Amino acid sequence: MELQFAADSPPLHAIAAAKIAGISVNVKPSLPSGSPPTLLLETGKRLYGANVIIRYIGRISSLPGFYGRDAYQTSQIDEWIDYAPTFSSGSEFEGACSFVDEYLLLNTFLAGFSLSVADIAVWTALAGAGLRWESLRKSKKYQNLVRWFNSISSEYDAQLSDFSSTYLGKRGSAKVAASKSKESQASNSRSNAVENGVHANETAGTRAFEVDLPDAEVGKVKLRFAPEPSGYLHIGHSKAALLNQYFAERYKGQVIIRFDDTNPDKESSEFVDNLLKDIETLGIKYSAITYTSNYFPQIMEMAEKLIREGKAYVDDTPREKMQQERMDGIESRCRNNSVEENLKLWKEMINGTERGLTCCLRGKLDMQDLNKSLRDPVYYRCNLTPHHRIGAKYKVYPTYDFCCPFVDAVEGITHALRSSEYHDRNDQYYRIQTDMGFRKVHLYEFSRLNMVYTLLSKRKLLWFVQNGKVESWDDPRFPTVQGIVRRGLKIEALIQFILEQGASKNLNLMEWDKLWAINKKIIDPVCPRHTAVIEERRVLLILTDGPKDPFVRILPKHKKYEGAGEKAVTYSNRLWVDYADAEAISMNEEVTLKDWGNAIVKEIKKDENGIVTQLVGVLHLDGSVKKTKLKLTWLSDGNELVKLTLVDFDYLITKKKLEEDEDFTDVVNPCTRTETSALGESDMRNLRRGDVIQLERKGYYRCDVPLIRPSKPIVLFAIPDGKQQTVAK
Repeated sequence: MELQFAADSPPLHAIAAAKIAGISVNVKPSLPSGSPPTLLLETGKRLYGANVIIRYIGRISSLPGFYGRDAYQTSQIDEWIDYAPTFSSGSEFEGACSFVDEYLLLNTFLAGFSLSVADIAVWTALAGAGLRWESLRKSKKYQNLVRWFNSISSEYDAQLSDFSSTYLGKRGSAKVAASKSKESQASNSRSNAVENGVHANETAGTRAFEVDLPDAEVGKVKLRFAPEPSGYLHIGHSKAALLNQYFAERYKGQVIIRFDDTNPDKESSEFVDNLLKDIETLGIKYSAITYTSNYFPQIMEMAEKLIREGKAYVDDTPREKMQQERMDGIESRCRNNSVEENLKLWKEMINGTERGLTCCLRGKLDMQDLNKSLRDPVYYRCNLTPHHRIGAKYKVYPTYDFCCPFVDAVEGITHALRSSEYHDRNDQYYRIQTDMGFRKVHLYEFSRLNMVYTLLSKRKLLWFVQNGKVESWDDPRFPTVQGIVRRGLKIEALIQFILEQGASKNLNLMEWDKLWAINKKIIDPVCPRHTAVIEERRVLLILTDGPKDPFVRILPKHKKYEGAGEKAVTYSNRLWVDYADAEAISMNEEVTLKDWGNAIVKEIKKDENGIVTQLVGVLHLDGSVKKTKLKLTWLSDGNELVKLTLVDFDYLITKKKLEEDEDFTDVVNPCTRTETSALGESDMRNLRRGDVIQLERKGYYRCDVPLIRPSKPIVLFAIPDGKQQTVAK
């Protein structure tokens, strides 16, 4: 490919992106001044314009996430590419620095959780600003922005060195930043703590981590994410999925999705379909989808092999007694049955006979081991429930403890990630693999993600669904991926929240506030602003000198982000205001009407109970908005207003942390959903399901039900902002 441009205006971000992505481009500053950059493709076709070219480079790059992992992330990158030229405007330079600095307080990258062309666009805009950026960088005024800038300069110094000397010269600051960042990193590397194999470096509220997987070779690592299709993916599963992807990308390996479908009583095709949907939502890139049930014939053959080798036996001890014997280290009376007797009973189990249904297959490990998971665990149980994929073909099903080490080995998994709750069963996993004659699959533990006031057990979540306490598995009160996304969480916030924790093995009880605070940092810079008035007791403000004939102004939906679009706002002499605002106003008080100007309230009308029913005032548009105490949001009275239902949610349980022996039904919150009727401005009739907005002075909301017909309200779900977290009583 050949990139042609005018010598006085090189497309810096496109050139830098090609350098970092390792894409070969012949650069020719051959066009006349004022000509748009042109990319000549190998096919002879041409692309025109700097932003078009950098987007094309992002699309053809092999770097993960370089142009986004999904449609939303790609759109977010587009927004940043469009925003980058703001740095070239002298009057807006510092404002842009402040905006990006605040965004990077809780974000490592501008879009997603890896370097993208969005980062390149903003980085080159800053580097190209020369001494102006250099002086700000040294002043430590924008520490998050400097951290981010220096990190890119250092990590990609080899690719950017020639670029900087060629195109930035004396005005560029990239080389200086890179050298200083290297010195800083060298110093940090000596002082960083190493905990549980995790090299942690705390910077500006984020946590970068590097994990050394045992015996891992670049290009040869194969991992698996193996959910059971007995529910929807929740925030805890998300951590496992994202860590698998992180390691696969770090070691240039692969992840497979395996459905551990060995319990037909709990599983269904609905759960499989929705798990795949959730995995796609998380942006997990997998190489294959497999099912444990695909291996049922081979697993049964392995079970019979172990019986013949005296490493497994059939036991008909009642379940309760068996559990007690395992606790006490007492061998079963069936443990020393002959191979012939075991094979005979095994066939009874396979056929699902009355005799077979009383039996299970157990491994013959060590009944005296202090680790009780090694005390002859169950390998197979009878179950006559038809399987959601293969019907009633089988009457016996392997346990997770038995099939997992088998399938991991057969599928060539090199490293199996498991939460630390399985720690005591690691020895069992290795022992079973050894008995099967397989190579060792490395296990790597990470801490389970626990959230306050939250249940993550699928059995307990199912209870809420079956008992009508929630609508479904995607209820916004649920910790499922679909639930929290429906509540208004951006998936980038979830990814950042999880990766910031790293792969530490320390158990933590996490607050939702932190996750929602990250989410706010993502939505606030871009979400449109709208106005709503609570319908109950709303008060009419009559402006005696206001416009008798209503007029319309076109205003931006976001004053700092043009991409949010514009809206038509009606101005008249009859305005609706919230009762809470009306109640706070004093006689002859001057107030500010947002996006209009000041007004003086001359009369306050109340009913016999002292309830404010009407306000009368006059405009004072020359008044200073800085001197008023009350800044009122308002809506012009008229037929174009739309009906809204504002929905707030609370936790499903009233206890922050549930102990193991506690019954969760004793702490179920009786009231977890409240609805408030409101009126919204006319432009809100254009909202679509999933749109995130801010209602001025009320908070952030996600549209769950858009306008279908005028008689039906738009339903908006309140999005927590990390500050006003509801506490269950």
